[in-house]
Amino acid sequence: MPTLSERILTGGAGEYVDREVDRAYVHDGTGVLTYETFRALGVTEVSHPSRAYVLFDHIVPANNSTTADLQHELRNFASSSGLQFSDIGGGICHQLMGEGIALPGEIIAGADSHTCTLGAFGAFSTGVGATDMAAIFASGMTWFRIPATIGLVLSGSLSGGAEAKDLALTYVARLGMDGATYHALEFIGEGISSLSMDSRMTICSLSVETGAKTGMFYADEVTRAYLQSYGHETAVQDPPDCAYSQEYTFDLEAIEPVIAVPPRVDTIRPVDEMAGIPLDQVFVGTCTNGRYEDLFRFSSIVRGKKVKIRTIIGPASRKVLCKAAETGVLSDLITAGCTVLPPGCGPCLGAHMGVIGEGEVCLSTSNRNFRNRMGVGGEIYLSSVATAAASALKGEITVPGGVV
Repeated sequence: MPTLSERILTGGAGEYVDREVDRAYVHDGTGVLTYETFRALGVTEVSHPSRAYVLFDHIVPANNSTTADLQHELRNFASSSGLQFSDIGGGICHQLMGEGIALPGEIIAGADSHTCTLGAFGAFSTGVGATDMAAIFASGMTWFRIPATIGLVLSGSLSGGAEAKDLALTYVARLGMDGATYHALEFIGEGISSLSMDSRMTICSLSVETGAKTGMFYADEVTRAYLQSYGHETAVQDPPDCAYSQEYTFDLEAIEPVIAVPPRVDTIRPVDEMAGIPLDQVFVGTCTNGRYEDLFRFSSIVRGKKVKIRTIIGPASRKVLCKAAETGVLSDLITAGCTVLPPGCGPCLGAHMGVIGEGEVCLSTSNRNFRNRMGVGGEIYLSSVATAAASALKGEITVPGGVV
């Protein structure tokens, strides 16, 4: 039986196919390069503007006049071409596409490596380069080599201080940073039903850190209920009895809070082994952990207390920020001494709003801890939201408590 990616791309692993793209999107960084290539192709119109999105999130608001000029040019292109557009403060591209736009069975291409986040909805969603995206804008199509699939079988449910980010870091460490190169990851098993859509997006976000083309969940009743809240009626995708190129099993009950040690995402240690390392900054946000579920968890831990180091919170979208304001979560964060950024990627890519200095140490809920990513000479440890909250309160890496 075909795997989910084979079913969506309608072919067998290893085949080369040309397929229409259901959704194609860029952000303010890759959008500039896409537009330059689009013009160089001599094309005057985007083939399917209703399927094409320009979503500002990476360096917003602009950090200097050069960035502002480039963003101005990209805004004009989006407006004149009739593209779907989100300006500063709208939120992170992957999050916005996950707020009622991405649907099961779709083929989605984004000019960002973490486009795989949207595989949480049962879509084949993958990152492409700016040149490929320009061709997609021009033709509405692209080519794929259908990937072989690795099955990750989940059982039980997360408990104690562990959460979806700990599972994500654990599977990345087990597969390695190139262990799934040009494969699709499928998350299957009875443990899936215990995971929310926010958690599934976190888990899929890190699939590219194994070299995978995408990470995918089959759309189930949890998916259907989530999409119904946005007015969509969708069917479930029944997992077939298919053969995987490799298969790994994970008992969610056994997942423990972990830390990814710089400079590799696949090098993890239990938090209790890293406890006591002094921190200069904690950052909670990005396409991996900036959703409402994350902000709620963090605020529940710090409510009524004060953080001891600079703590930056980046909501993943305006919708997330509004819900945090309506429910009192935002007030709890601010009262605890956190700094709340406008919705977007924030300091994840080291452009502004939280860049760390040489010798500084940041504990981040983002997805990458490569050298110099958030600032030249700084070090980044990756963790879950609960670990980040406990650590912000003590000013050092700290083991999180139980589920909040």
